[in-house]
Amino acid sequence: MLAREPLITSPLASGWQASLDLRFERRLEHTILAHCRHDGPLRVQKSLHPEGPGICHAIVLHPPSGIAGGDELNIAIDVSDGAHALLTTPGAGKWYRSAGAQAAQRLQIKVGAGGAVEWLPQETIVFNGAQALIAAEVTLAVDARYIGWDVLCLGRRASGETFDRGTLRLANRITRDGRPLWIEEGLIDGGSPLLNSPLGLAGFSVCGTLLATGALPAELVAECRAIAASETAVSRGISALPGLFVARYLGHSSEAAREWFTRLWQLLRPALLGVPAHTPRIWNT
Repeated sequence: MLAREPLITSPLASGWQASLDLRFERRLEHTILAHCRHDGPLRVQKSLHPEGPGICHAIVLHPPSGIAGGDELNIAIDVSDGAHALLTTPGAGKWYRSAGAQAAQRLQIKVGAGGAVEWLPQETIVFNGAQALIAAEVTLAVDARYIGWDVLCLGRRASGETFDRGTLRLANRITRDGRPLWIEEGLIDGGSPLLNSPLGLAGFSVCGTLLATGALPAELVAECRAIAASETAVSRGISALPGLFVARYLGHSSEAAREWFTRLWQLLRPALLGVPAHTPRIWNT
């Protein structure tokens, strides 16, 4: 069972309270969605096997399509020994302006020995005036593997909206065999000098992080660094830490950020998970 203690706690006003509990298991040569329980507006309609029986794809749906003040979403994903699951979303997540109540999404992922999980959601749009908490905790067995990303859009740039009001709180943690690999917490206030500071977001409205566990040869890291972004005048960087690959993106286009991360994933997946990249069909719709 997954621990239910959140990384950050804060009182929430009345809103949608939703939870989704998924367990993927290895049965001979198959990875199956063995358990799926939902409460409120969070669900997986159907598990898919577009790459064959060994890898199970699931699309996480939030039918209201947006998260408002007071909403709380809790997603728990348990991938058992030897299983491999890929999870994504059907479209961008939206965090609406709040009159003051905080909304929260807490993701907990547990991966057993020899298992692998890929958490590859589409972008998250944080509206001006939102009060949002986004937290993720990944717990890995000693030889489990993980690739995940997030792309955040602060304000709706296409509509001329900036993030000058509201608050975005972030918390991310990855542990392997009880030891921390990555701990990061952040606080972005609307209108803060951090948004334009070169030590912060440097005036960019889109930021993204890709994390992948495992060791990579130097030549593959160099190949990743050579991948150019389709958006001009961006800031991007790659670090190869002990047991962890980190890629960062700052720009103004969520599509360009996700495209860059996808191209990295196409190199990382064969090296770290031992299977070729197979793009989920939902990304093309």
